[in-house]
Amino acid sequence: MSLAQTSPARLPSIKSFANWGIFWLLVATVGAGFFFADGINALLRAWSLPEYSHGPLIPVLSLLLFLRQLKSVPENHAAVNDRWPGVAVVAFAFVVAALGKLAQIDDIIIYATIIWVGGVLLISFGWNVGKHFWPPVLHLVYMLPLPETLYYKMTNHLQLISSELGVWFLRLFNVPVFLQGNIIDLGVLRLHVADACSGLAYLFPILSFSYVFAVLYKGPTWHKAILLISAVPITIVMNSVRIAIAGVIANTWGLEWLEGFTHFFEGWVIFIACIVILFALAWIMLRFQKEKMGLVEALDLETDGLATQATRIRLIQPSKALITVAAMAIAVSVAWQFVPQRGGDIISRDSFATFPRTLGEWRQVGFHQPLERDVELALQADDYHQVTFRSPEAAAEVGLFMAWYQDQSRGGVHSPEICLPAAGWEIAWLERTDITEQMGTALPFNINRAIIERGSTRMMVYYWFQQGERRVAWDMAAKFWLMIDGISTGSTDGAIVRLTTLIGEDEPDAQAEARLQSILDDLIEPLPRFIPED
Repeated sequence: MSLAQTSPARLPSIKSFANWGIFWLLVATVGAGFFFADGINALLRAWSLPEYSHGPLIPVLSLLLFLRQLKSVPENHAAVNDRWPGVAVVAFAFVVAALGKLAQIDDIIIYATIIWVGGVLLISFGWNVGKHFWPPVLHLVYMLPLPETLYYKMTNHLQLISSELGVWFLRLFNVPVFLQGNIIDLGVLRLHVADACSGLAYLFPILSFSYVFAVLYKGPTWHKAILLISAVPITIVMNSVRIAIAGVIANTWGLEWLEGFTHFFEGWVIFIACIVILFALAWIMLRFQKEKMGLVEALDLETDGLATQATRIRLIQPSKALITVAAMAIAVSVAWQFVPQRGGDIISRDSFATFPRTLGEWRQVGFHQPLERDVELALQADDYHQVTFRSPEAAAEVGLFMAWYQDQSRGGVHSPEICLPAAGWEIAWLERTDITEQMGTALPFNINRAIIERGSTRMMVYYWFQQGERRVAWDMAAKFWLMIDGISTGSTDGAIVRLTTLIGEDEPDAQAEARLQSILDDLIEPLPRFIPED
């Protein structure tokens, strides 16, 4: 008989919970907790950041979704013969976590915890029943931090869209405004995109809410899809409105009024407004249905019996599959203590402070140019060098920027594809190419060749990511090889090298590129002293 159909009864006593099934589940959980500890600690650190502060709520919501779904599953006191697929899933989770530990990338370990949860559910209920609990398990993804490269790519793109839309709104109100990259110039005030778009910190909790909303929604599947997809545009539009209102206030009443408005709207106002719009969207879609249904009817908000469902933990059986994963958890946790720790060795290299002031015919102009403090903090490099070189034979100077990271496993290189647009440069053309043949090197030499523009100013750019002797053009490929190197050798160091030169008003692009190629030819020889290739 389905538990949802039984009459309310007295909750089981504490003694009824003291069975061997619970014991083995506890052993499996504690053992896995030790093995996943690095990932769990990284998750807790991520939850302290504003954009992931919603994280602690996600497991709670997933548990409630699971208990609601469990109401439709009858109690089963008979033998379950299809538990072993869950053991395979748990084993896969441990393999993924082990790779993450070898690569020293905690995010991979965090992802493995969700796989482990899914495996335990398959063991507890068997494959035929447990596979239907994927919605609450999948929802746990929303508690995880995005990989940094993906996070910066996504948020930078969304911030620029939000700012452009906000500026469009301001111009509708005849507010004089100028947008250049990550700067919104209101005349009386200059806003950074990151400051102007702080409302985007609510994108992740709104995505989570839209997922829960779609799960509880009883309308058509295409309605659910729209509710899921709409979270991103709703957040962007609301943040653009926030930017526009801030601009109108600053332009009309002055900066002192803006400060109070900013504090007010940086709270839960944006979040609540987005939720209201989400509800309104669902209500509008229901209006066009043939079978009329109210919004309250369309949401399955039944919460009765959830506590009773939670007591079904007493029914967990001490199966061979459960005992196997408990033993597996203890075994991998103990065995890992004997795995030699890798990484952490300081790479022998020369500091950029001793970098040559002469490269062939190129001579350094002035001194090292330090970055702005906020840019330097965002870069998080262990050593960097930014200088300008000039040649008597060249029509323009060449800028050289290099950044070195001793350990990229918890951050690392930020791609110019992110930084340049944030600084107001538009990437007019970008090509990833292999210049191995023209450099005369034995190993592949992959670089990015780009032309960037800001107003009437144009620049030619060369840049690449370097990890040991490997030169990589694509930032996602660089992260992939970082993981591979971490697993195979424990090495997580790396660097980025960038060359830039102005393109004259009537100068052919090929001439500007010839300058970059000329200094690159002279740069290759001394570079390994500062960016080791071993």
